[in-house]
Amino acid sequence: MDTESTYSGYSYYSGRSRGSHRHGERSRDRHKTRSKDSRSEKSVTINTPPAEPLLGDSAVRGEQVQDDNWGETTTAVTGTSEHSLSQEDIVRITKDLEDSVGLDCRRYFTLALAVILGLLVFLTPLAFLVLPHLLWPEKLQSCGTACEGLFISVAFKLLILLLAVWALFFRPPRAGLPRVFVFRALLAVLVLLFVVSYWLFYGVRILDSQDENYQGIVQYAVSLVDALLFIHYLAIVLLELRQLQPCFSVCVTRSTDGEIRHYNLGQLSIQRAALAILEHYYCDFPVSNPALLSASKSRAAKHLAGLKVYNVDGPGNNAAAGLVHSQSRAMIAAAARRRDTSHNELYYEEAEHERRVRKRKARLVVAVEEAFTHIKRMQEEEQKKAPGDVMDPREAAQAIFPSMARALQKYLRTTKQQHCHSMESIQQHLAFCITNNMTPKAFLESYLTPGPTLQYSRDHWRARQWTLISEASVTSGLKDGSIFLLKCVDFSLVVTTKKIPYIQMSEEYIDPKSHKFVLRLQSETSV
Repeated sequence: MDTESTYSGYSYYSGRSRGSHRHGERSRDRHKTRSKDSRSEKSVTINTPPAEPLLGDSAVRGEQVQDDNWGETTTAVTGTSEHSLSQEDIVRITKDLEDSVGLDCRRYFTLALAVILGLLVFLTPLAFLVLPHLLWPEKLQSCGTACEGLFISVAFKLLILLLAVWALFFRPPRAGLPRVFVFRALLAVLVLLFVVSYWLFYGVRILDSQDENYQGIVQYAVSLVDALLFIHYLAIVLLELRQLQPCFSVCVTRSTDGEIRHYNLGQLSIQRAALAILEHYYCDFPVSNPALLSASKSRAAKHLAGLKVYNVDGPGNNAAAGLVHSQSRAMIAAAARRRDTSHNELYYEEAEHERRVRKRKARLVVAVEEAFTHIKRMQEEEQKKAPGDVMDPREAAQAIFPSMARALQKYLRTTKQQHCHSMESIQQHLAFCITNNMTPKAFLESYLTPGPTLQYSRDHWRARQWTLISEASVTSGLKDGSIFLLKCVDFSLVVTTKKIPYIQMSEEYIDPKSHKFVLRLQSETSV
């Protein structure tokens, strides 16, 4: 009996061990399957085109990878493939480094040339006045009252010129253009030639002959400063005033969603017009959301995935020659049959999506209003407390955020905006609204209505690279019918130019007496 019981017990435990072993193998197989699926999903992330999304973390590609469960959980999802680098990524990083180094070198080289030219311009009149005193002081005639008055004139004119040059030229650069600014380069060459010609005349007529008339030398320096002031006036006309009058109407179309804006521009080159359009784009266009475009792609993929072609004849029977033709005919016929019902599916999908959005919005509005009502009660209670016990806006935002986090997260997921807003940015915005005593509607406006790109974090739009594509030279001016592209990684802006037509107005005189009329009333009435 002991042997049998021992044997039966061994069989029981061995059965459990085999069961647990099979269960372990199945769990390991499921784990391997899940790991393979996750690796296959994240491999798509690696092989995407080398780009950084407009909004969200730099490691995020689309909406599948980013952890959007900040309203429900704080579990971190990690993966080695998110930090891996493909060959395309390495090439992109190398190219970006080379481009950044080239742009920095060109920018510093241009700044160095501007500083050298500025020093030459401002030191030349002073050198004209100082060199005679250093080279032949005993031969110079005495400077009278008029000559001393010219010293004051030169000093104030140089000060005015210094402030004017600082205000016009020494401003922080707004962007790095692909080509040199033609008018600015022409003005620099003009100033250089002008100063060199003055130096040549000064060397031949004054230094060689050692002119004794010091008042004439001072007047010569004054004439140089006056000419430089006139050149600065010319620079204001060419660089600032010339482009103020609108001459062209440009239509800017975003390639992904067809968003369109119209702007009026003046006489600008193509690269300067592109810069003006990009400045308007960041303020006027709503933020580009690639997640909204993926819905239509997934819908089309779902329709195509439902079409299957079967070869009923098998690999034999000499049917291999017409297999491709039969498959294409079957696909075309199936697509034609599904075309009649696809609009109904699209209609009901959009209606269901709108219903879900309204439902999530209503829950979000109620949750936010309740949270702000709780804040008001807290403020009324804190007024009765000691000054040291008062809660600051940041702590108040962190206290009420969990009550609205779930509703806000579901709404952002439904509207495909979860990658645009992080938990930290939402809490900062909530603290800002509490500090400035804003209403719940003011808080929700940033999430109910997608805003322009500048509304979001600065790190996501500051260092974006744009490529200007144009058949004409980018330094040439805008013309009627000009078309060029502003291309970035995610989308492109197509710009078409139309010239504003010449408007002919005429005057028509209307005699004031022609508007007069007489109202005659009859005293008799009908019975």
